[in-house]
Amino acid sequence: MELLDNPVRPYAWGSRMAIAELLGKQVPAPHPEAELWLGAHPGDPSRVGSRSLLDVLAADPAGQLGEAVASRWNGRLPFLLKVLAAEEPLSLQAHPSAAQAAEGYAREEARGIPRDASNRNYPDPTPKPELLCALTEFHALAGFRDPHQTVSLLRAVSTPGLSPYVELLAAEPNREGLRALFTTWITLPQPKIDALVPPLLDECVVHVKEHGPFELECRTLLELGESYPGDAGVLAASLLNRLVLAPGEAIFLPAGNLHTYLRGTAVEVLANSDNVLRGGLTPKHVDVPELLRVLDFGYGDMGVTTGEPAGARHVYRTSAPEFELSRLAWVDGSREPVTLPGGTPRILVVIDGALSAGETTLTRGQSVWIPASDPDVTLRPAGAAALAFAATCGHRP
Repeated sequence: MELLDNPVRPYAWGSRMAIAELLGKQVPAPHPEAELWLGAHPGDPSRVGSRSLLDVLAADPAGQLGEAVASRWNGRLPFLLKVLAAEEPLSLQAHPSAAQAAEGYAREEARGIPRDASNRNYPDPTPKPELLCALTEFHALAGFRDPHQTVSLLRAVSTPGLSPYVELLAAEPNREGLRALFTTWITLPQPKIDALVPPLLDECVVHVKEHGPFELECRTLLELGESYPGDAGVLAASLLNRLVLAPGEAIFLPAGNLHTYLRGTAVEVLANSDNVLRGGLTPKHVDVPELLRVLDFGYGDMGVTTGEPAGARHVYRTSAPEFELSRLAWVDGSREPVTLPGGTPRILVVIDGALSAGETTLTRGQSVWIPASDPDVTLRPAGAAALAFAATCGHRP
């Protein structure tokens, strides 16, 4: 078990408070801090002492990752753990499947596109399923809403210009209808977007003032329209589920899920990849044809989970073999021990309070790398309460 020194990613949508407070640094931070990365992604790996975690793994992949994990993922740590702090909306985005990522990566490598180029879609050859668990009240748009509900929303704020598009979906309220409407909107010429969006937002203002049934959705469209005027992503956002997660609630985003995070602080675990296909709400590169290749137009309510409880530990299980997330929460003076089994790579981060791991005490903001070769680790709170998260590989040989 060794302490980690983790990089902070300073994206413009980040908070100047949340990550700085977690790490005990100057508040507010001098610039937005969006993500704390804990892991071994080639773009920004954690450090173990004087060495990169990448170098630690390369020197002893079987010992650090375990034979099964090292073999399945070619010596690469399969997951990346993050603390994410959104003050403003992220780009509207989706992530590829394993086959799409491998094909896209090979294609861009063959074209000679630098991996750090602004127009690179696939800097990694691996997929990027992700699980997000809220630390604060967390707001998001994720997954296509049932099209019947979307028709009701759009009719409630319809305008003469918008009406033909609404009826397009009403005539075919299914996956194909969603695909047709989304594709139409995301490829509209800019003058048509400029003609559609302002009247829609005017109707949203009226709906909010009247406290209509879609007040939250309308407030969101107004916020996005103010931040990204003239962006087709504002129209696309109206098709997605609007979520408000309480602390401890989590959502799993498989390949092809269109989503954006609006605001809040959360812990996120994902496959060790930075592949992003953007669909709007961003000044960054948007590749519409490639986005349409990876999108899943399935629809319905997003599943929200608080994990499977086992004493102080709640485990968030998903279909992703790359990762499994555990929330370790001790409250009301509970001293119940939690064991992290050995034989698999583990990363542990303390979010609040302090806890003991053997003879080591970890305090708020500290994190550790626990290699597969280390035995079981028993964790207990070092005070009245503690909150921590542990990420492990989800693959079970």
